[in-house]
Amino acid sequence: MSFDLPHEKFRRELAEAPVIAVVRAPSIPDAPALCAALAAGGIAWTELTFSTPNVVPCLRAAVAGGHRVGAGTVLTAAQATEAIEAGVAFLVTPGLRPEVATVAHKAGVPVVLGALTPTEVAAALDLGSAAVKIFPARAFGPGYFKDLNGPYPGVPLVASGGVNAGNAAEFLARGALAVCAGTEVVPPDVVAAGDWDEITRRAKDFMATVRSSG
Repeated sequence: MSFDLPHEKFRRELAEAPVIAVVRAPSIPDAPALCAALAAGGIAWTELTFSTPNVVPCLRAAVAGGHRVGAGTVLTAAQATEAIEAGVAFLVTPGLRPEVATVAHKAGVPVVLGALTPTEVAAALDLGSAAVKIFPARAFGPGYFKDLNGPYPGVPLVASGGVNAGNAAEFLARGALAVCAGTEVVPPDVVAAGDWDEITRRAKDFMATVRSSG
């Protein structure tokens, strides 16, 4: 079975740098500095989520700083529009959100729709998802990605939820195109405090463990 997947360039670049830092914080005092700190630690992609209050100016500032930044926890067409107008490189949803996919497609922006079951993966593909986020990945573990590659060979899967330095390499080895790093790398209190040196240290530690385990 083959799939006509959009945004090949996005997937290729994600495969080359297969870790996305997902930021859920009460505030982000300097979004470009946060992205730069992550990049200095080896994590090129940053996802700022709508669970952070007033996140759109943060997205806009990070984009203006030249960073690979996307918007996450996108639940509505309005949020998708705001994020796209801010200039984000991609959108991510926690589940199937057809209205978000529609807005993304019209704008030519990659969308990574959330799914868990094989039926939801198929639905995400039907909606034109550039990749499919398996969330929460901890629910079935790395082996589940190998299982999904059976009926969906070559479909780009992103592991999110429960991914850490100890299991990220296994998710990648079992078929994930990329993994999402959460509070282990970007703890909400550290982000809110603007401790960018600590963020860089955590990113370096995460990436070093992933590479040594790969």
